[in-house]
Amino acid sequence: MNGAESLVRTLVGGGVNVCFSNPGTSEMHFVAALDRVDGMRCVLALFEGVATGAADGYARMVDKPAATLLHLGPGLANGLANLHNAAKASTPVVNIVGDHATYHRKYDAPLTSDIETAARPVSGWVRTSPDAKHVAEDGAAAIAAAMTPPGQVATLILPGDTAWDEGTGPVAVPAIPGRAHVAEDAVKDAARALRAGEPAVLVLAGPALHEKGLELAARIAAKTGCRLLAQTFNRRMERGAGRISVERIPYPVDQALKVLDGVKHIVLAGSRIPVAFFAYPDKPSLLAPADCEFTTLARNNEDIVHALEWLADELGAAQQPIEPSRYAPPMPATGAINAATIAQSLGALIPENAIVVDEGVSTGRGFFPSTRSAHPHTWLQNMGGSIGIGMPLAIGAAIACPDRPVLNIEADGSAMYTIQSLWTQAREKLNVTTVLLNNRSYAILRSELANVGAQNVGRKALDMLDLSRPDLDFVMLARGMGVPAERVTTMEEFNEAVARGLATPGPYLVETMLV
Repeated sequence: MNGAESLVRTLVGGGVNVCFSNPGTSEMHFVAALDRVDGMRCVLALFEGVATGAADGYARMVDKPAATLLHLGPGLANGLANLHNAAKASTPVVNIVGDHATYHRKYDAPLTSDIETAARPVSGWVRTSPDAKHVAEDGAAAIAAAMTPPGQVATLILPGDTAWDEGTGPVAVPAIPGRAHVAEDAVKDAARALRAGEPAVLVLAGPALHEKGLELAARIAAKTGCRLLAQTFNRRMERGAGRISVERIPYPVDQALKVLDGVKHIVLAGSRIPVAFFAYPDKPSLLAPADCEFTTLARNNEDIVHALEWLADELGAAQQPIEPSRYAPPMPATGAINAATIAQSLGALIPENAIVVDEGVSTGRGFFPSTRSAHPHTWLQNMGGSIGIGMPLAIGAAIACPDRPVLNIEADGSAMYTIQSLWTQAREKLNVTTVLLNNRSYAILRSELANVGAQNVGRKALDMLDLSRPDLDFVMLARGMGVPAERVTTMEEFNEAVARGLATPGPYLVETMLV
């Protein structure tokens, strides 16, 4: 058994059953080993950023890592943006990167690079296997590192000779630590803040936004009168009928400041202190009032749900009545297509138990109110801010949960970063319906141009934010990669097309014209 096969057997034995891949010459022994080992599904991506984003979406839904397989430093570089997003989401990923054989590196062949240095900013753990005898052991350590709470990218670099030389056979994954319970003082401090009788907010993130965490937070809010808010961007939220509805801190700084105005206490349940996405002239970086007191109930690597349970007991809120959302979707909108009408129709059209992947960017900001009473669904967002995650995230979610429909709300500019995702969706016959929001621009940057106070804006600047001349034709792009697609220009057409896409087996794209 060579090193590559010992690694694949270690991955499968450690519960890593999917590999999102864009391999090259150095990874051929790993590729060959796939035919000798049962239990590993390998999914080809035509761009490394699709592979890394898909691994993120898969792990968010099954709470265990997928593997990626990338080709040397340039292949890693192509996948870095979505590894950055995975790192910000604390998503477990076993990121395998091939390298030149150990004895070949000294010759500085064209693809030679410092892979470890490139991987470190997005990885919580990095290791280069020194020889084939260590590959399985290193693979087991990578799985354990990826799964260490709250989850992280673990990058294992595999020189060519470590893959083709004789290995040791599979190695068991070492014990993985669980989430630590919070200290008693953290619970008492949070209870004291919420009992103070002053305006307070409990900010939720991570597992606090899953069903049990939401119910506990709602009981605490009902008992103490505090408000519930989620972070602006979240790894995974459970929403819709039967769940507790929670609004997010708005993205625009002025709106966020208004939402948090007058708050005296912010209790953090897995979330970070609310900060602006960017710095803006004459606007604060911190979004809370200057006299607001922050109390950390639980950090994102701690047992957040247990902390909420403990806090509910401390406050006498464990049996406090709560009122989840009821199924009361709006009627589908008619007439012109705009952000408000799309939001209304989505509230009516989201199917039961759907996974909604949200990269709607500027148009998608207002979709939450109209979807809170839709069918029960899971909502995934981009936590790292690097666009181009939506379509790959949908791939991973669809492979993780083949019995659940996936609805990808995708902006046109973001889609073009990883448009190759459509080919993988078609090849794997994934039930992903993409609502492509086409406003022929980087619309969010038009507003940011004003927000940062840019002066003397002319045609050259505006051209950098414009996606016309020529117009992108997403129907043709989708069909060219094997995905059925149609274009809609009214809400009546939108409603019929999205329903048709959701009912059609395999992928489907609805190009929604906003201008």
